[in-house]
Amino acid sequence: MIGLYIKELREKRGFSLSKLALKAGISKSYLSYIERDMQKNPSLQVLSKIARPLGVSVEQLLQESTQREIKLDREWQLLVQKAIHAGMRKEDFLEYYEFIRFKNRHKKR
Repeated sequence: MIGLYIKELREKRGFSLSKLALKAGISKSYLSYIERDMQKNPSLQVLSKIARPLGVSVEQLLQESTQREIKLDREWQLLVQKAIHAGMRKEDFLEYYEFIRFKNRHKKR
């Protein structure tokens, strides 16, 4: 989940994927893999390069992403279980999540 947190920070700072990759000195495609959790274990050196232009420490990146993974109250757990039993797949959740983010971004404009 560190990738999602990096993406959120990047968007809050107003950086495009290209701009953060350039500032961090890593490839745009590698940063994209990290943000999409296709690269789940970036090295500390890479995390350091990403953290610097985002204005956070590597420790903050790791701590915040770990805390986000753990928090899921009982009501959410039941809701997710019901959705899974109804046939919802992980891809479906991700699609709804991306739709809500898209909708919220356009609401702010």
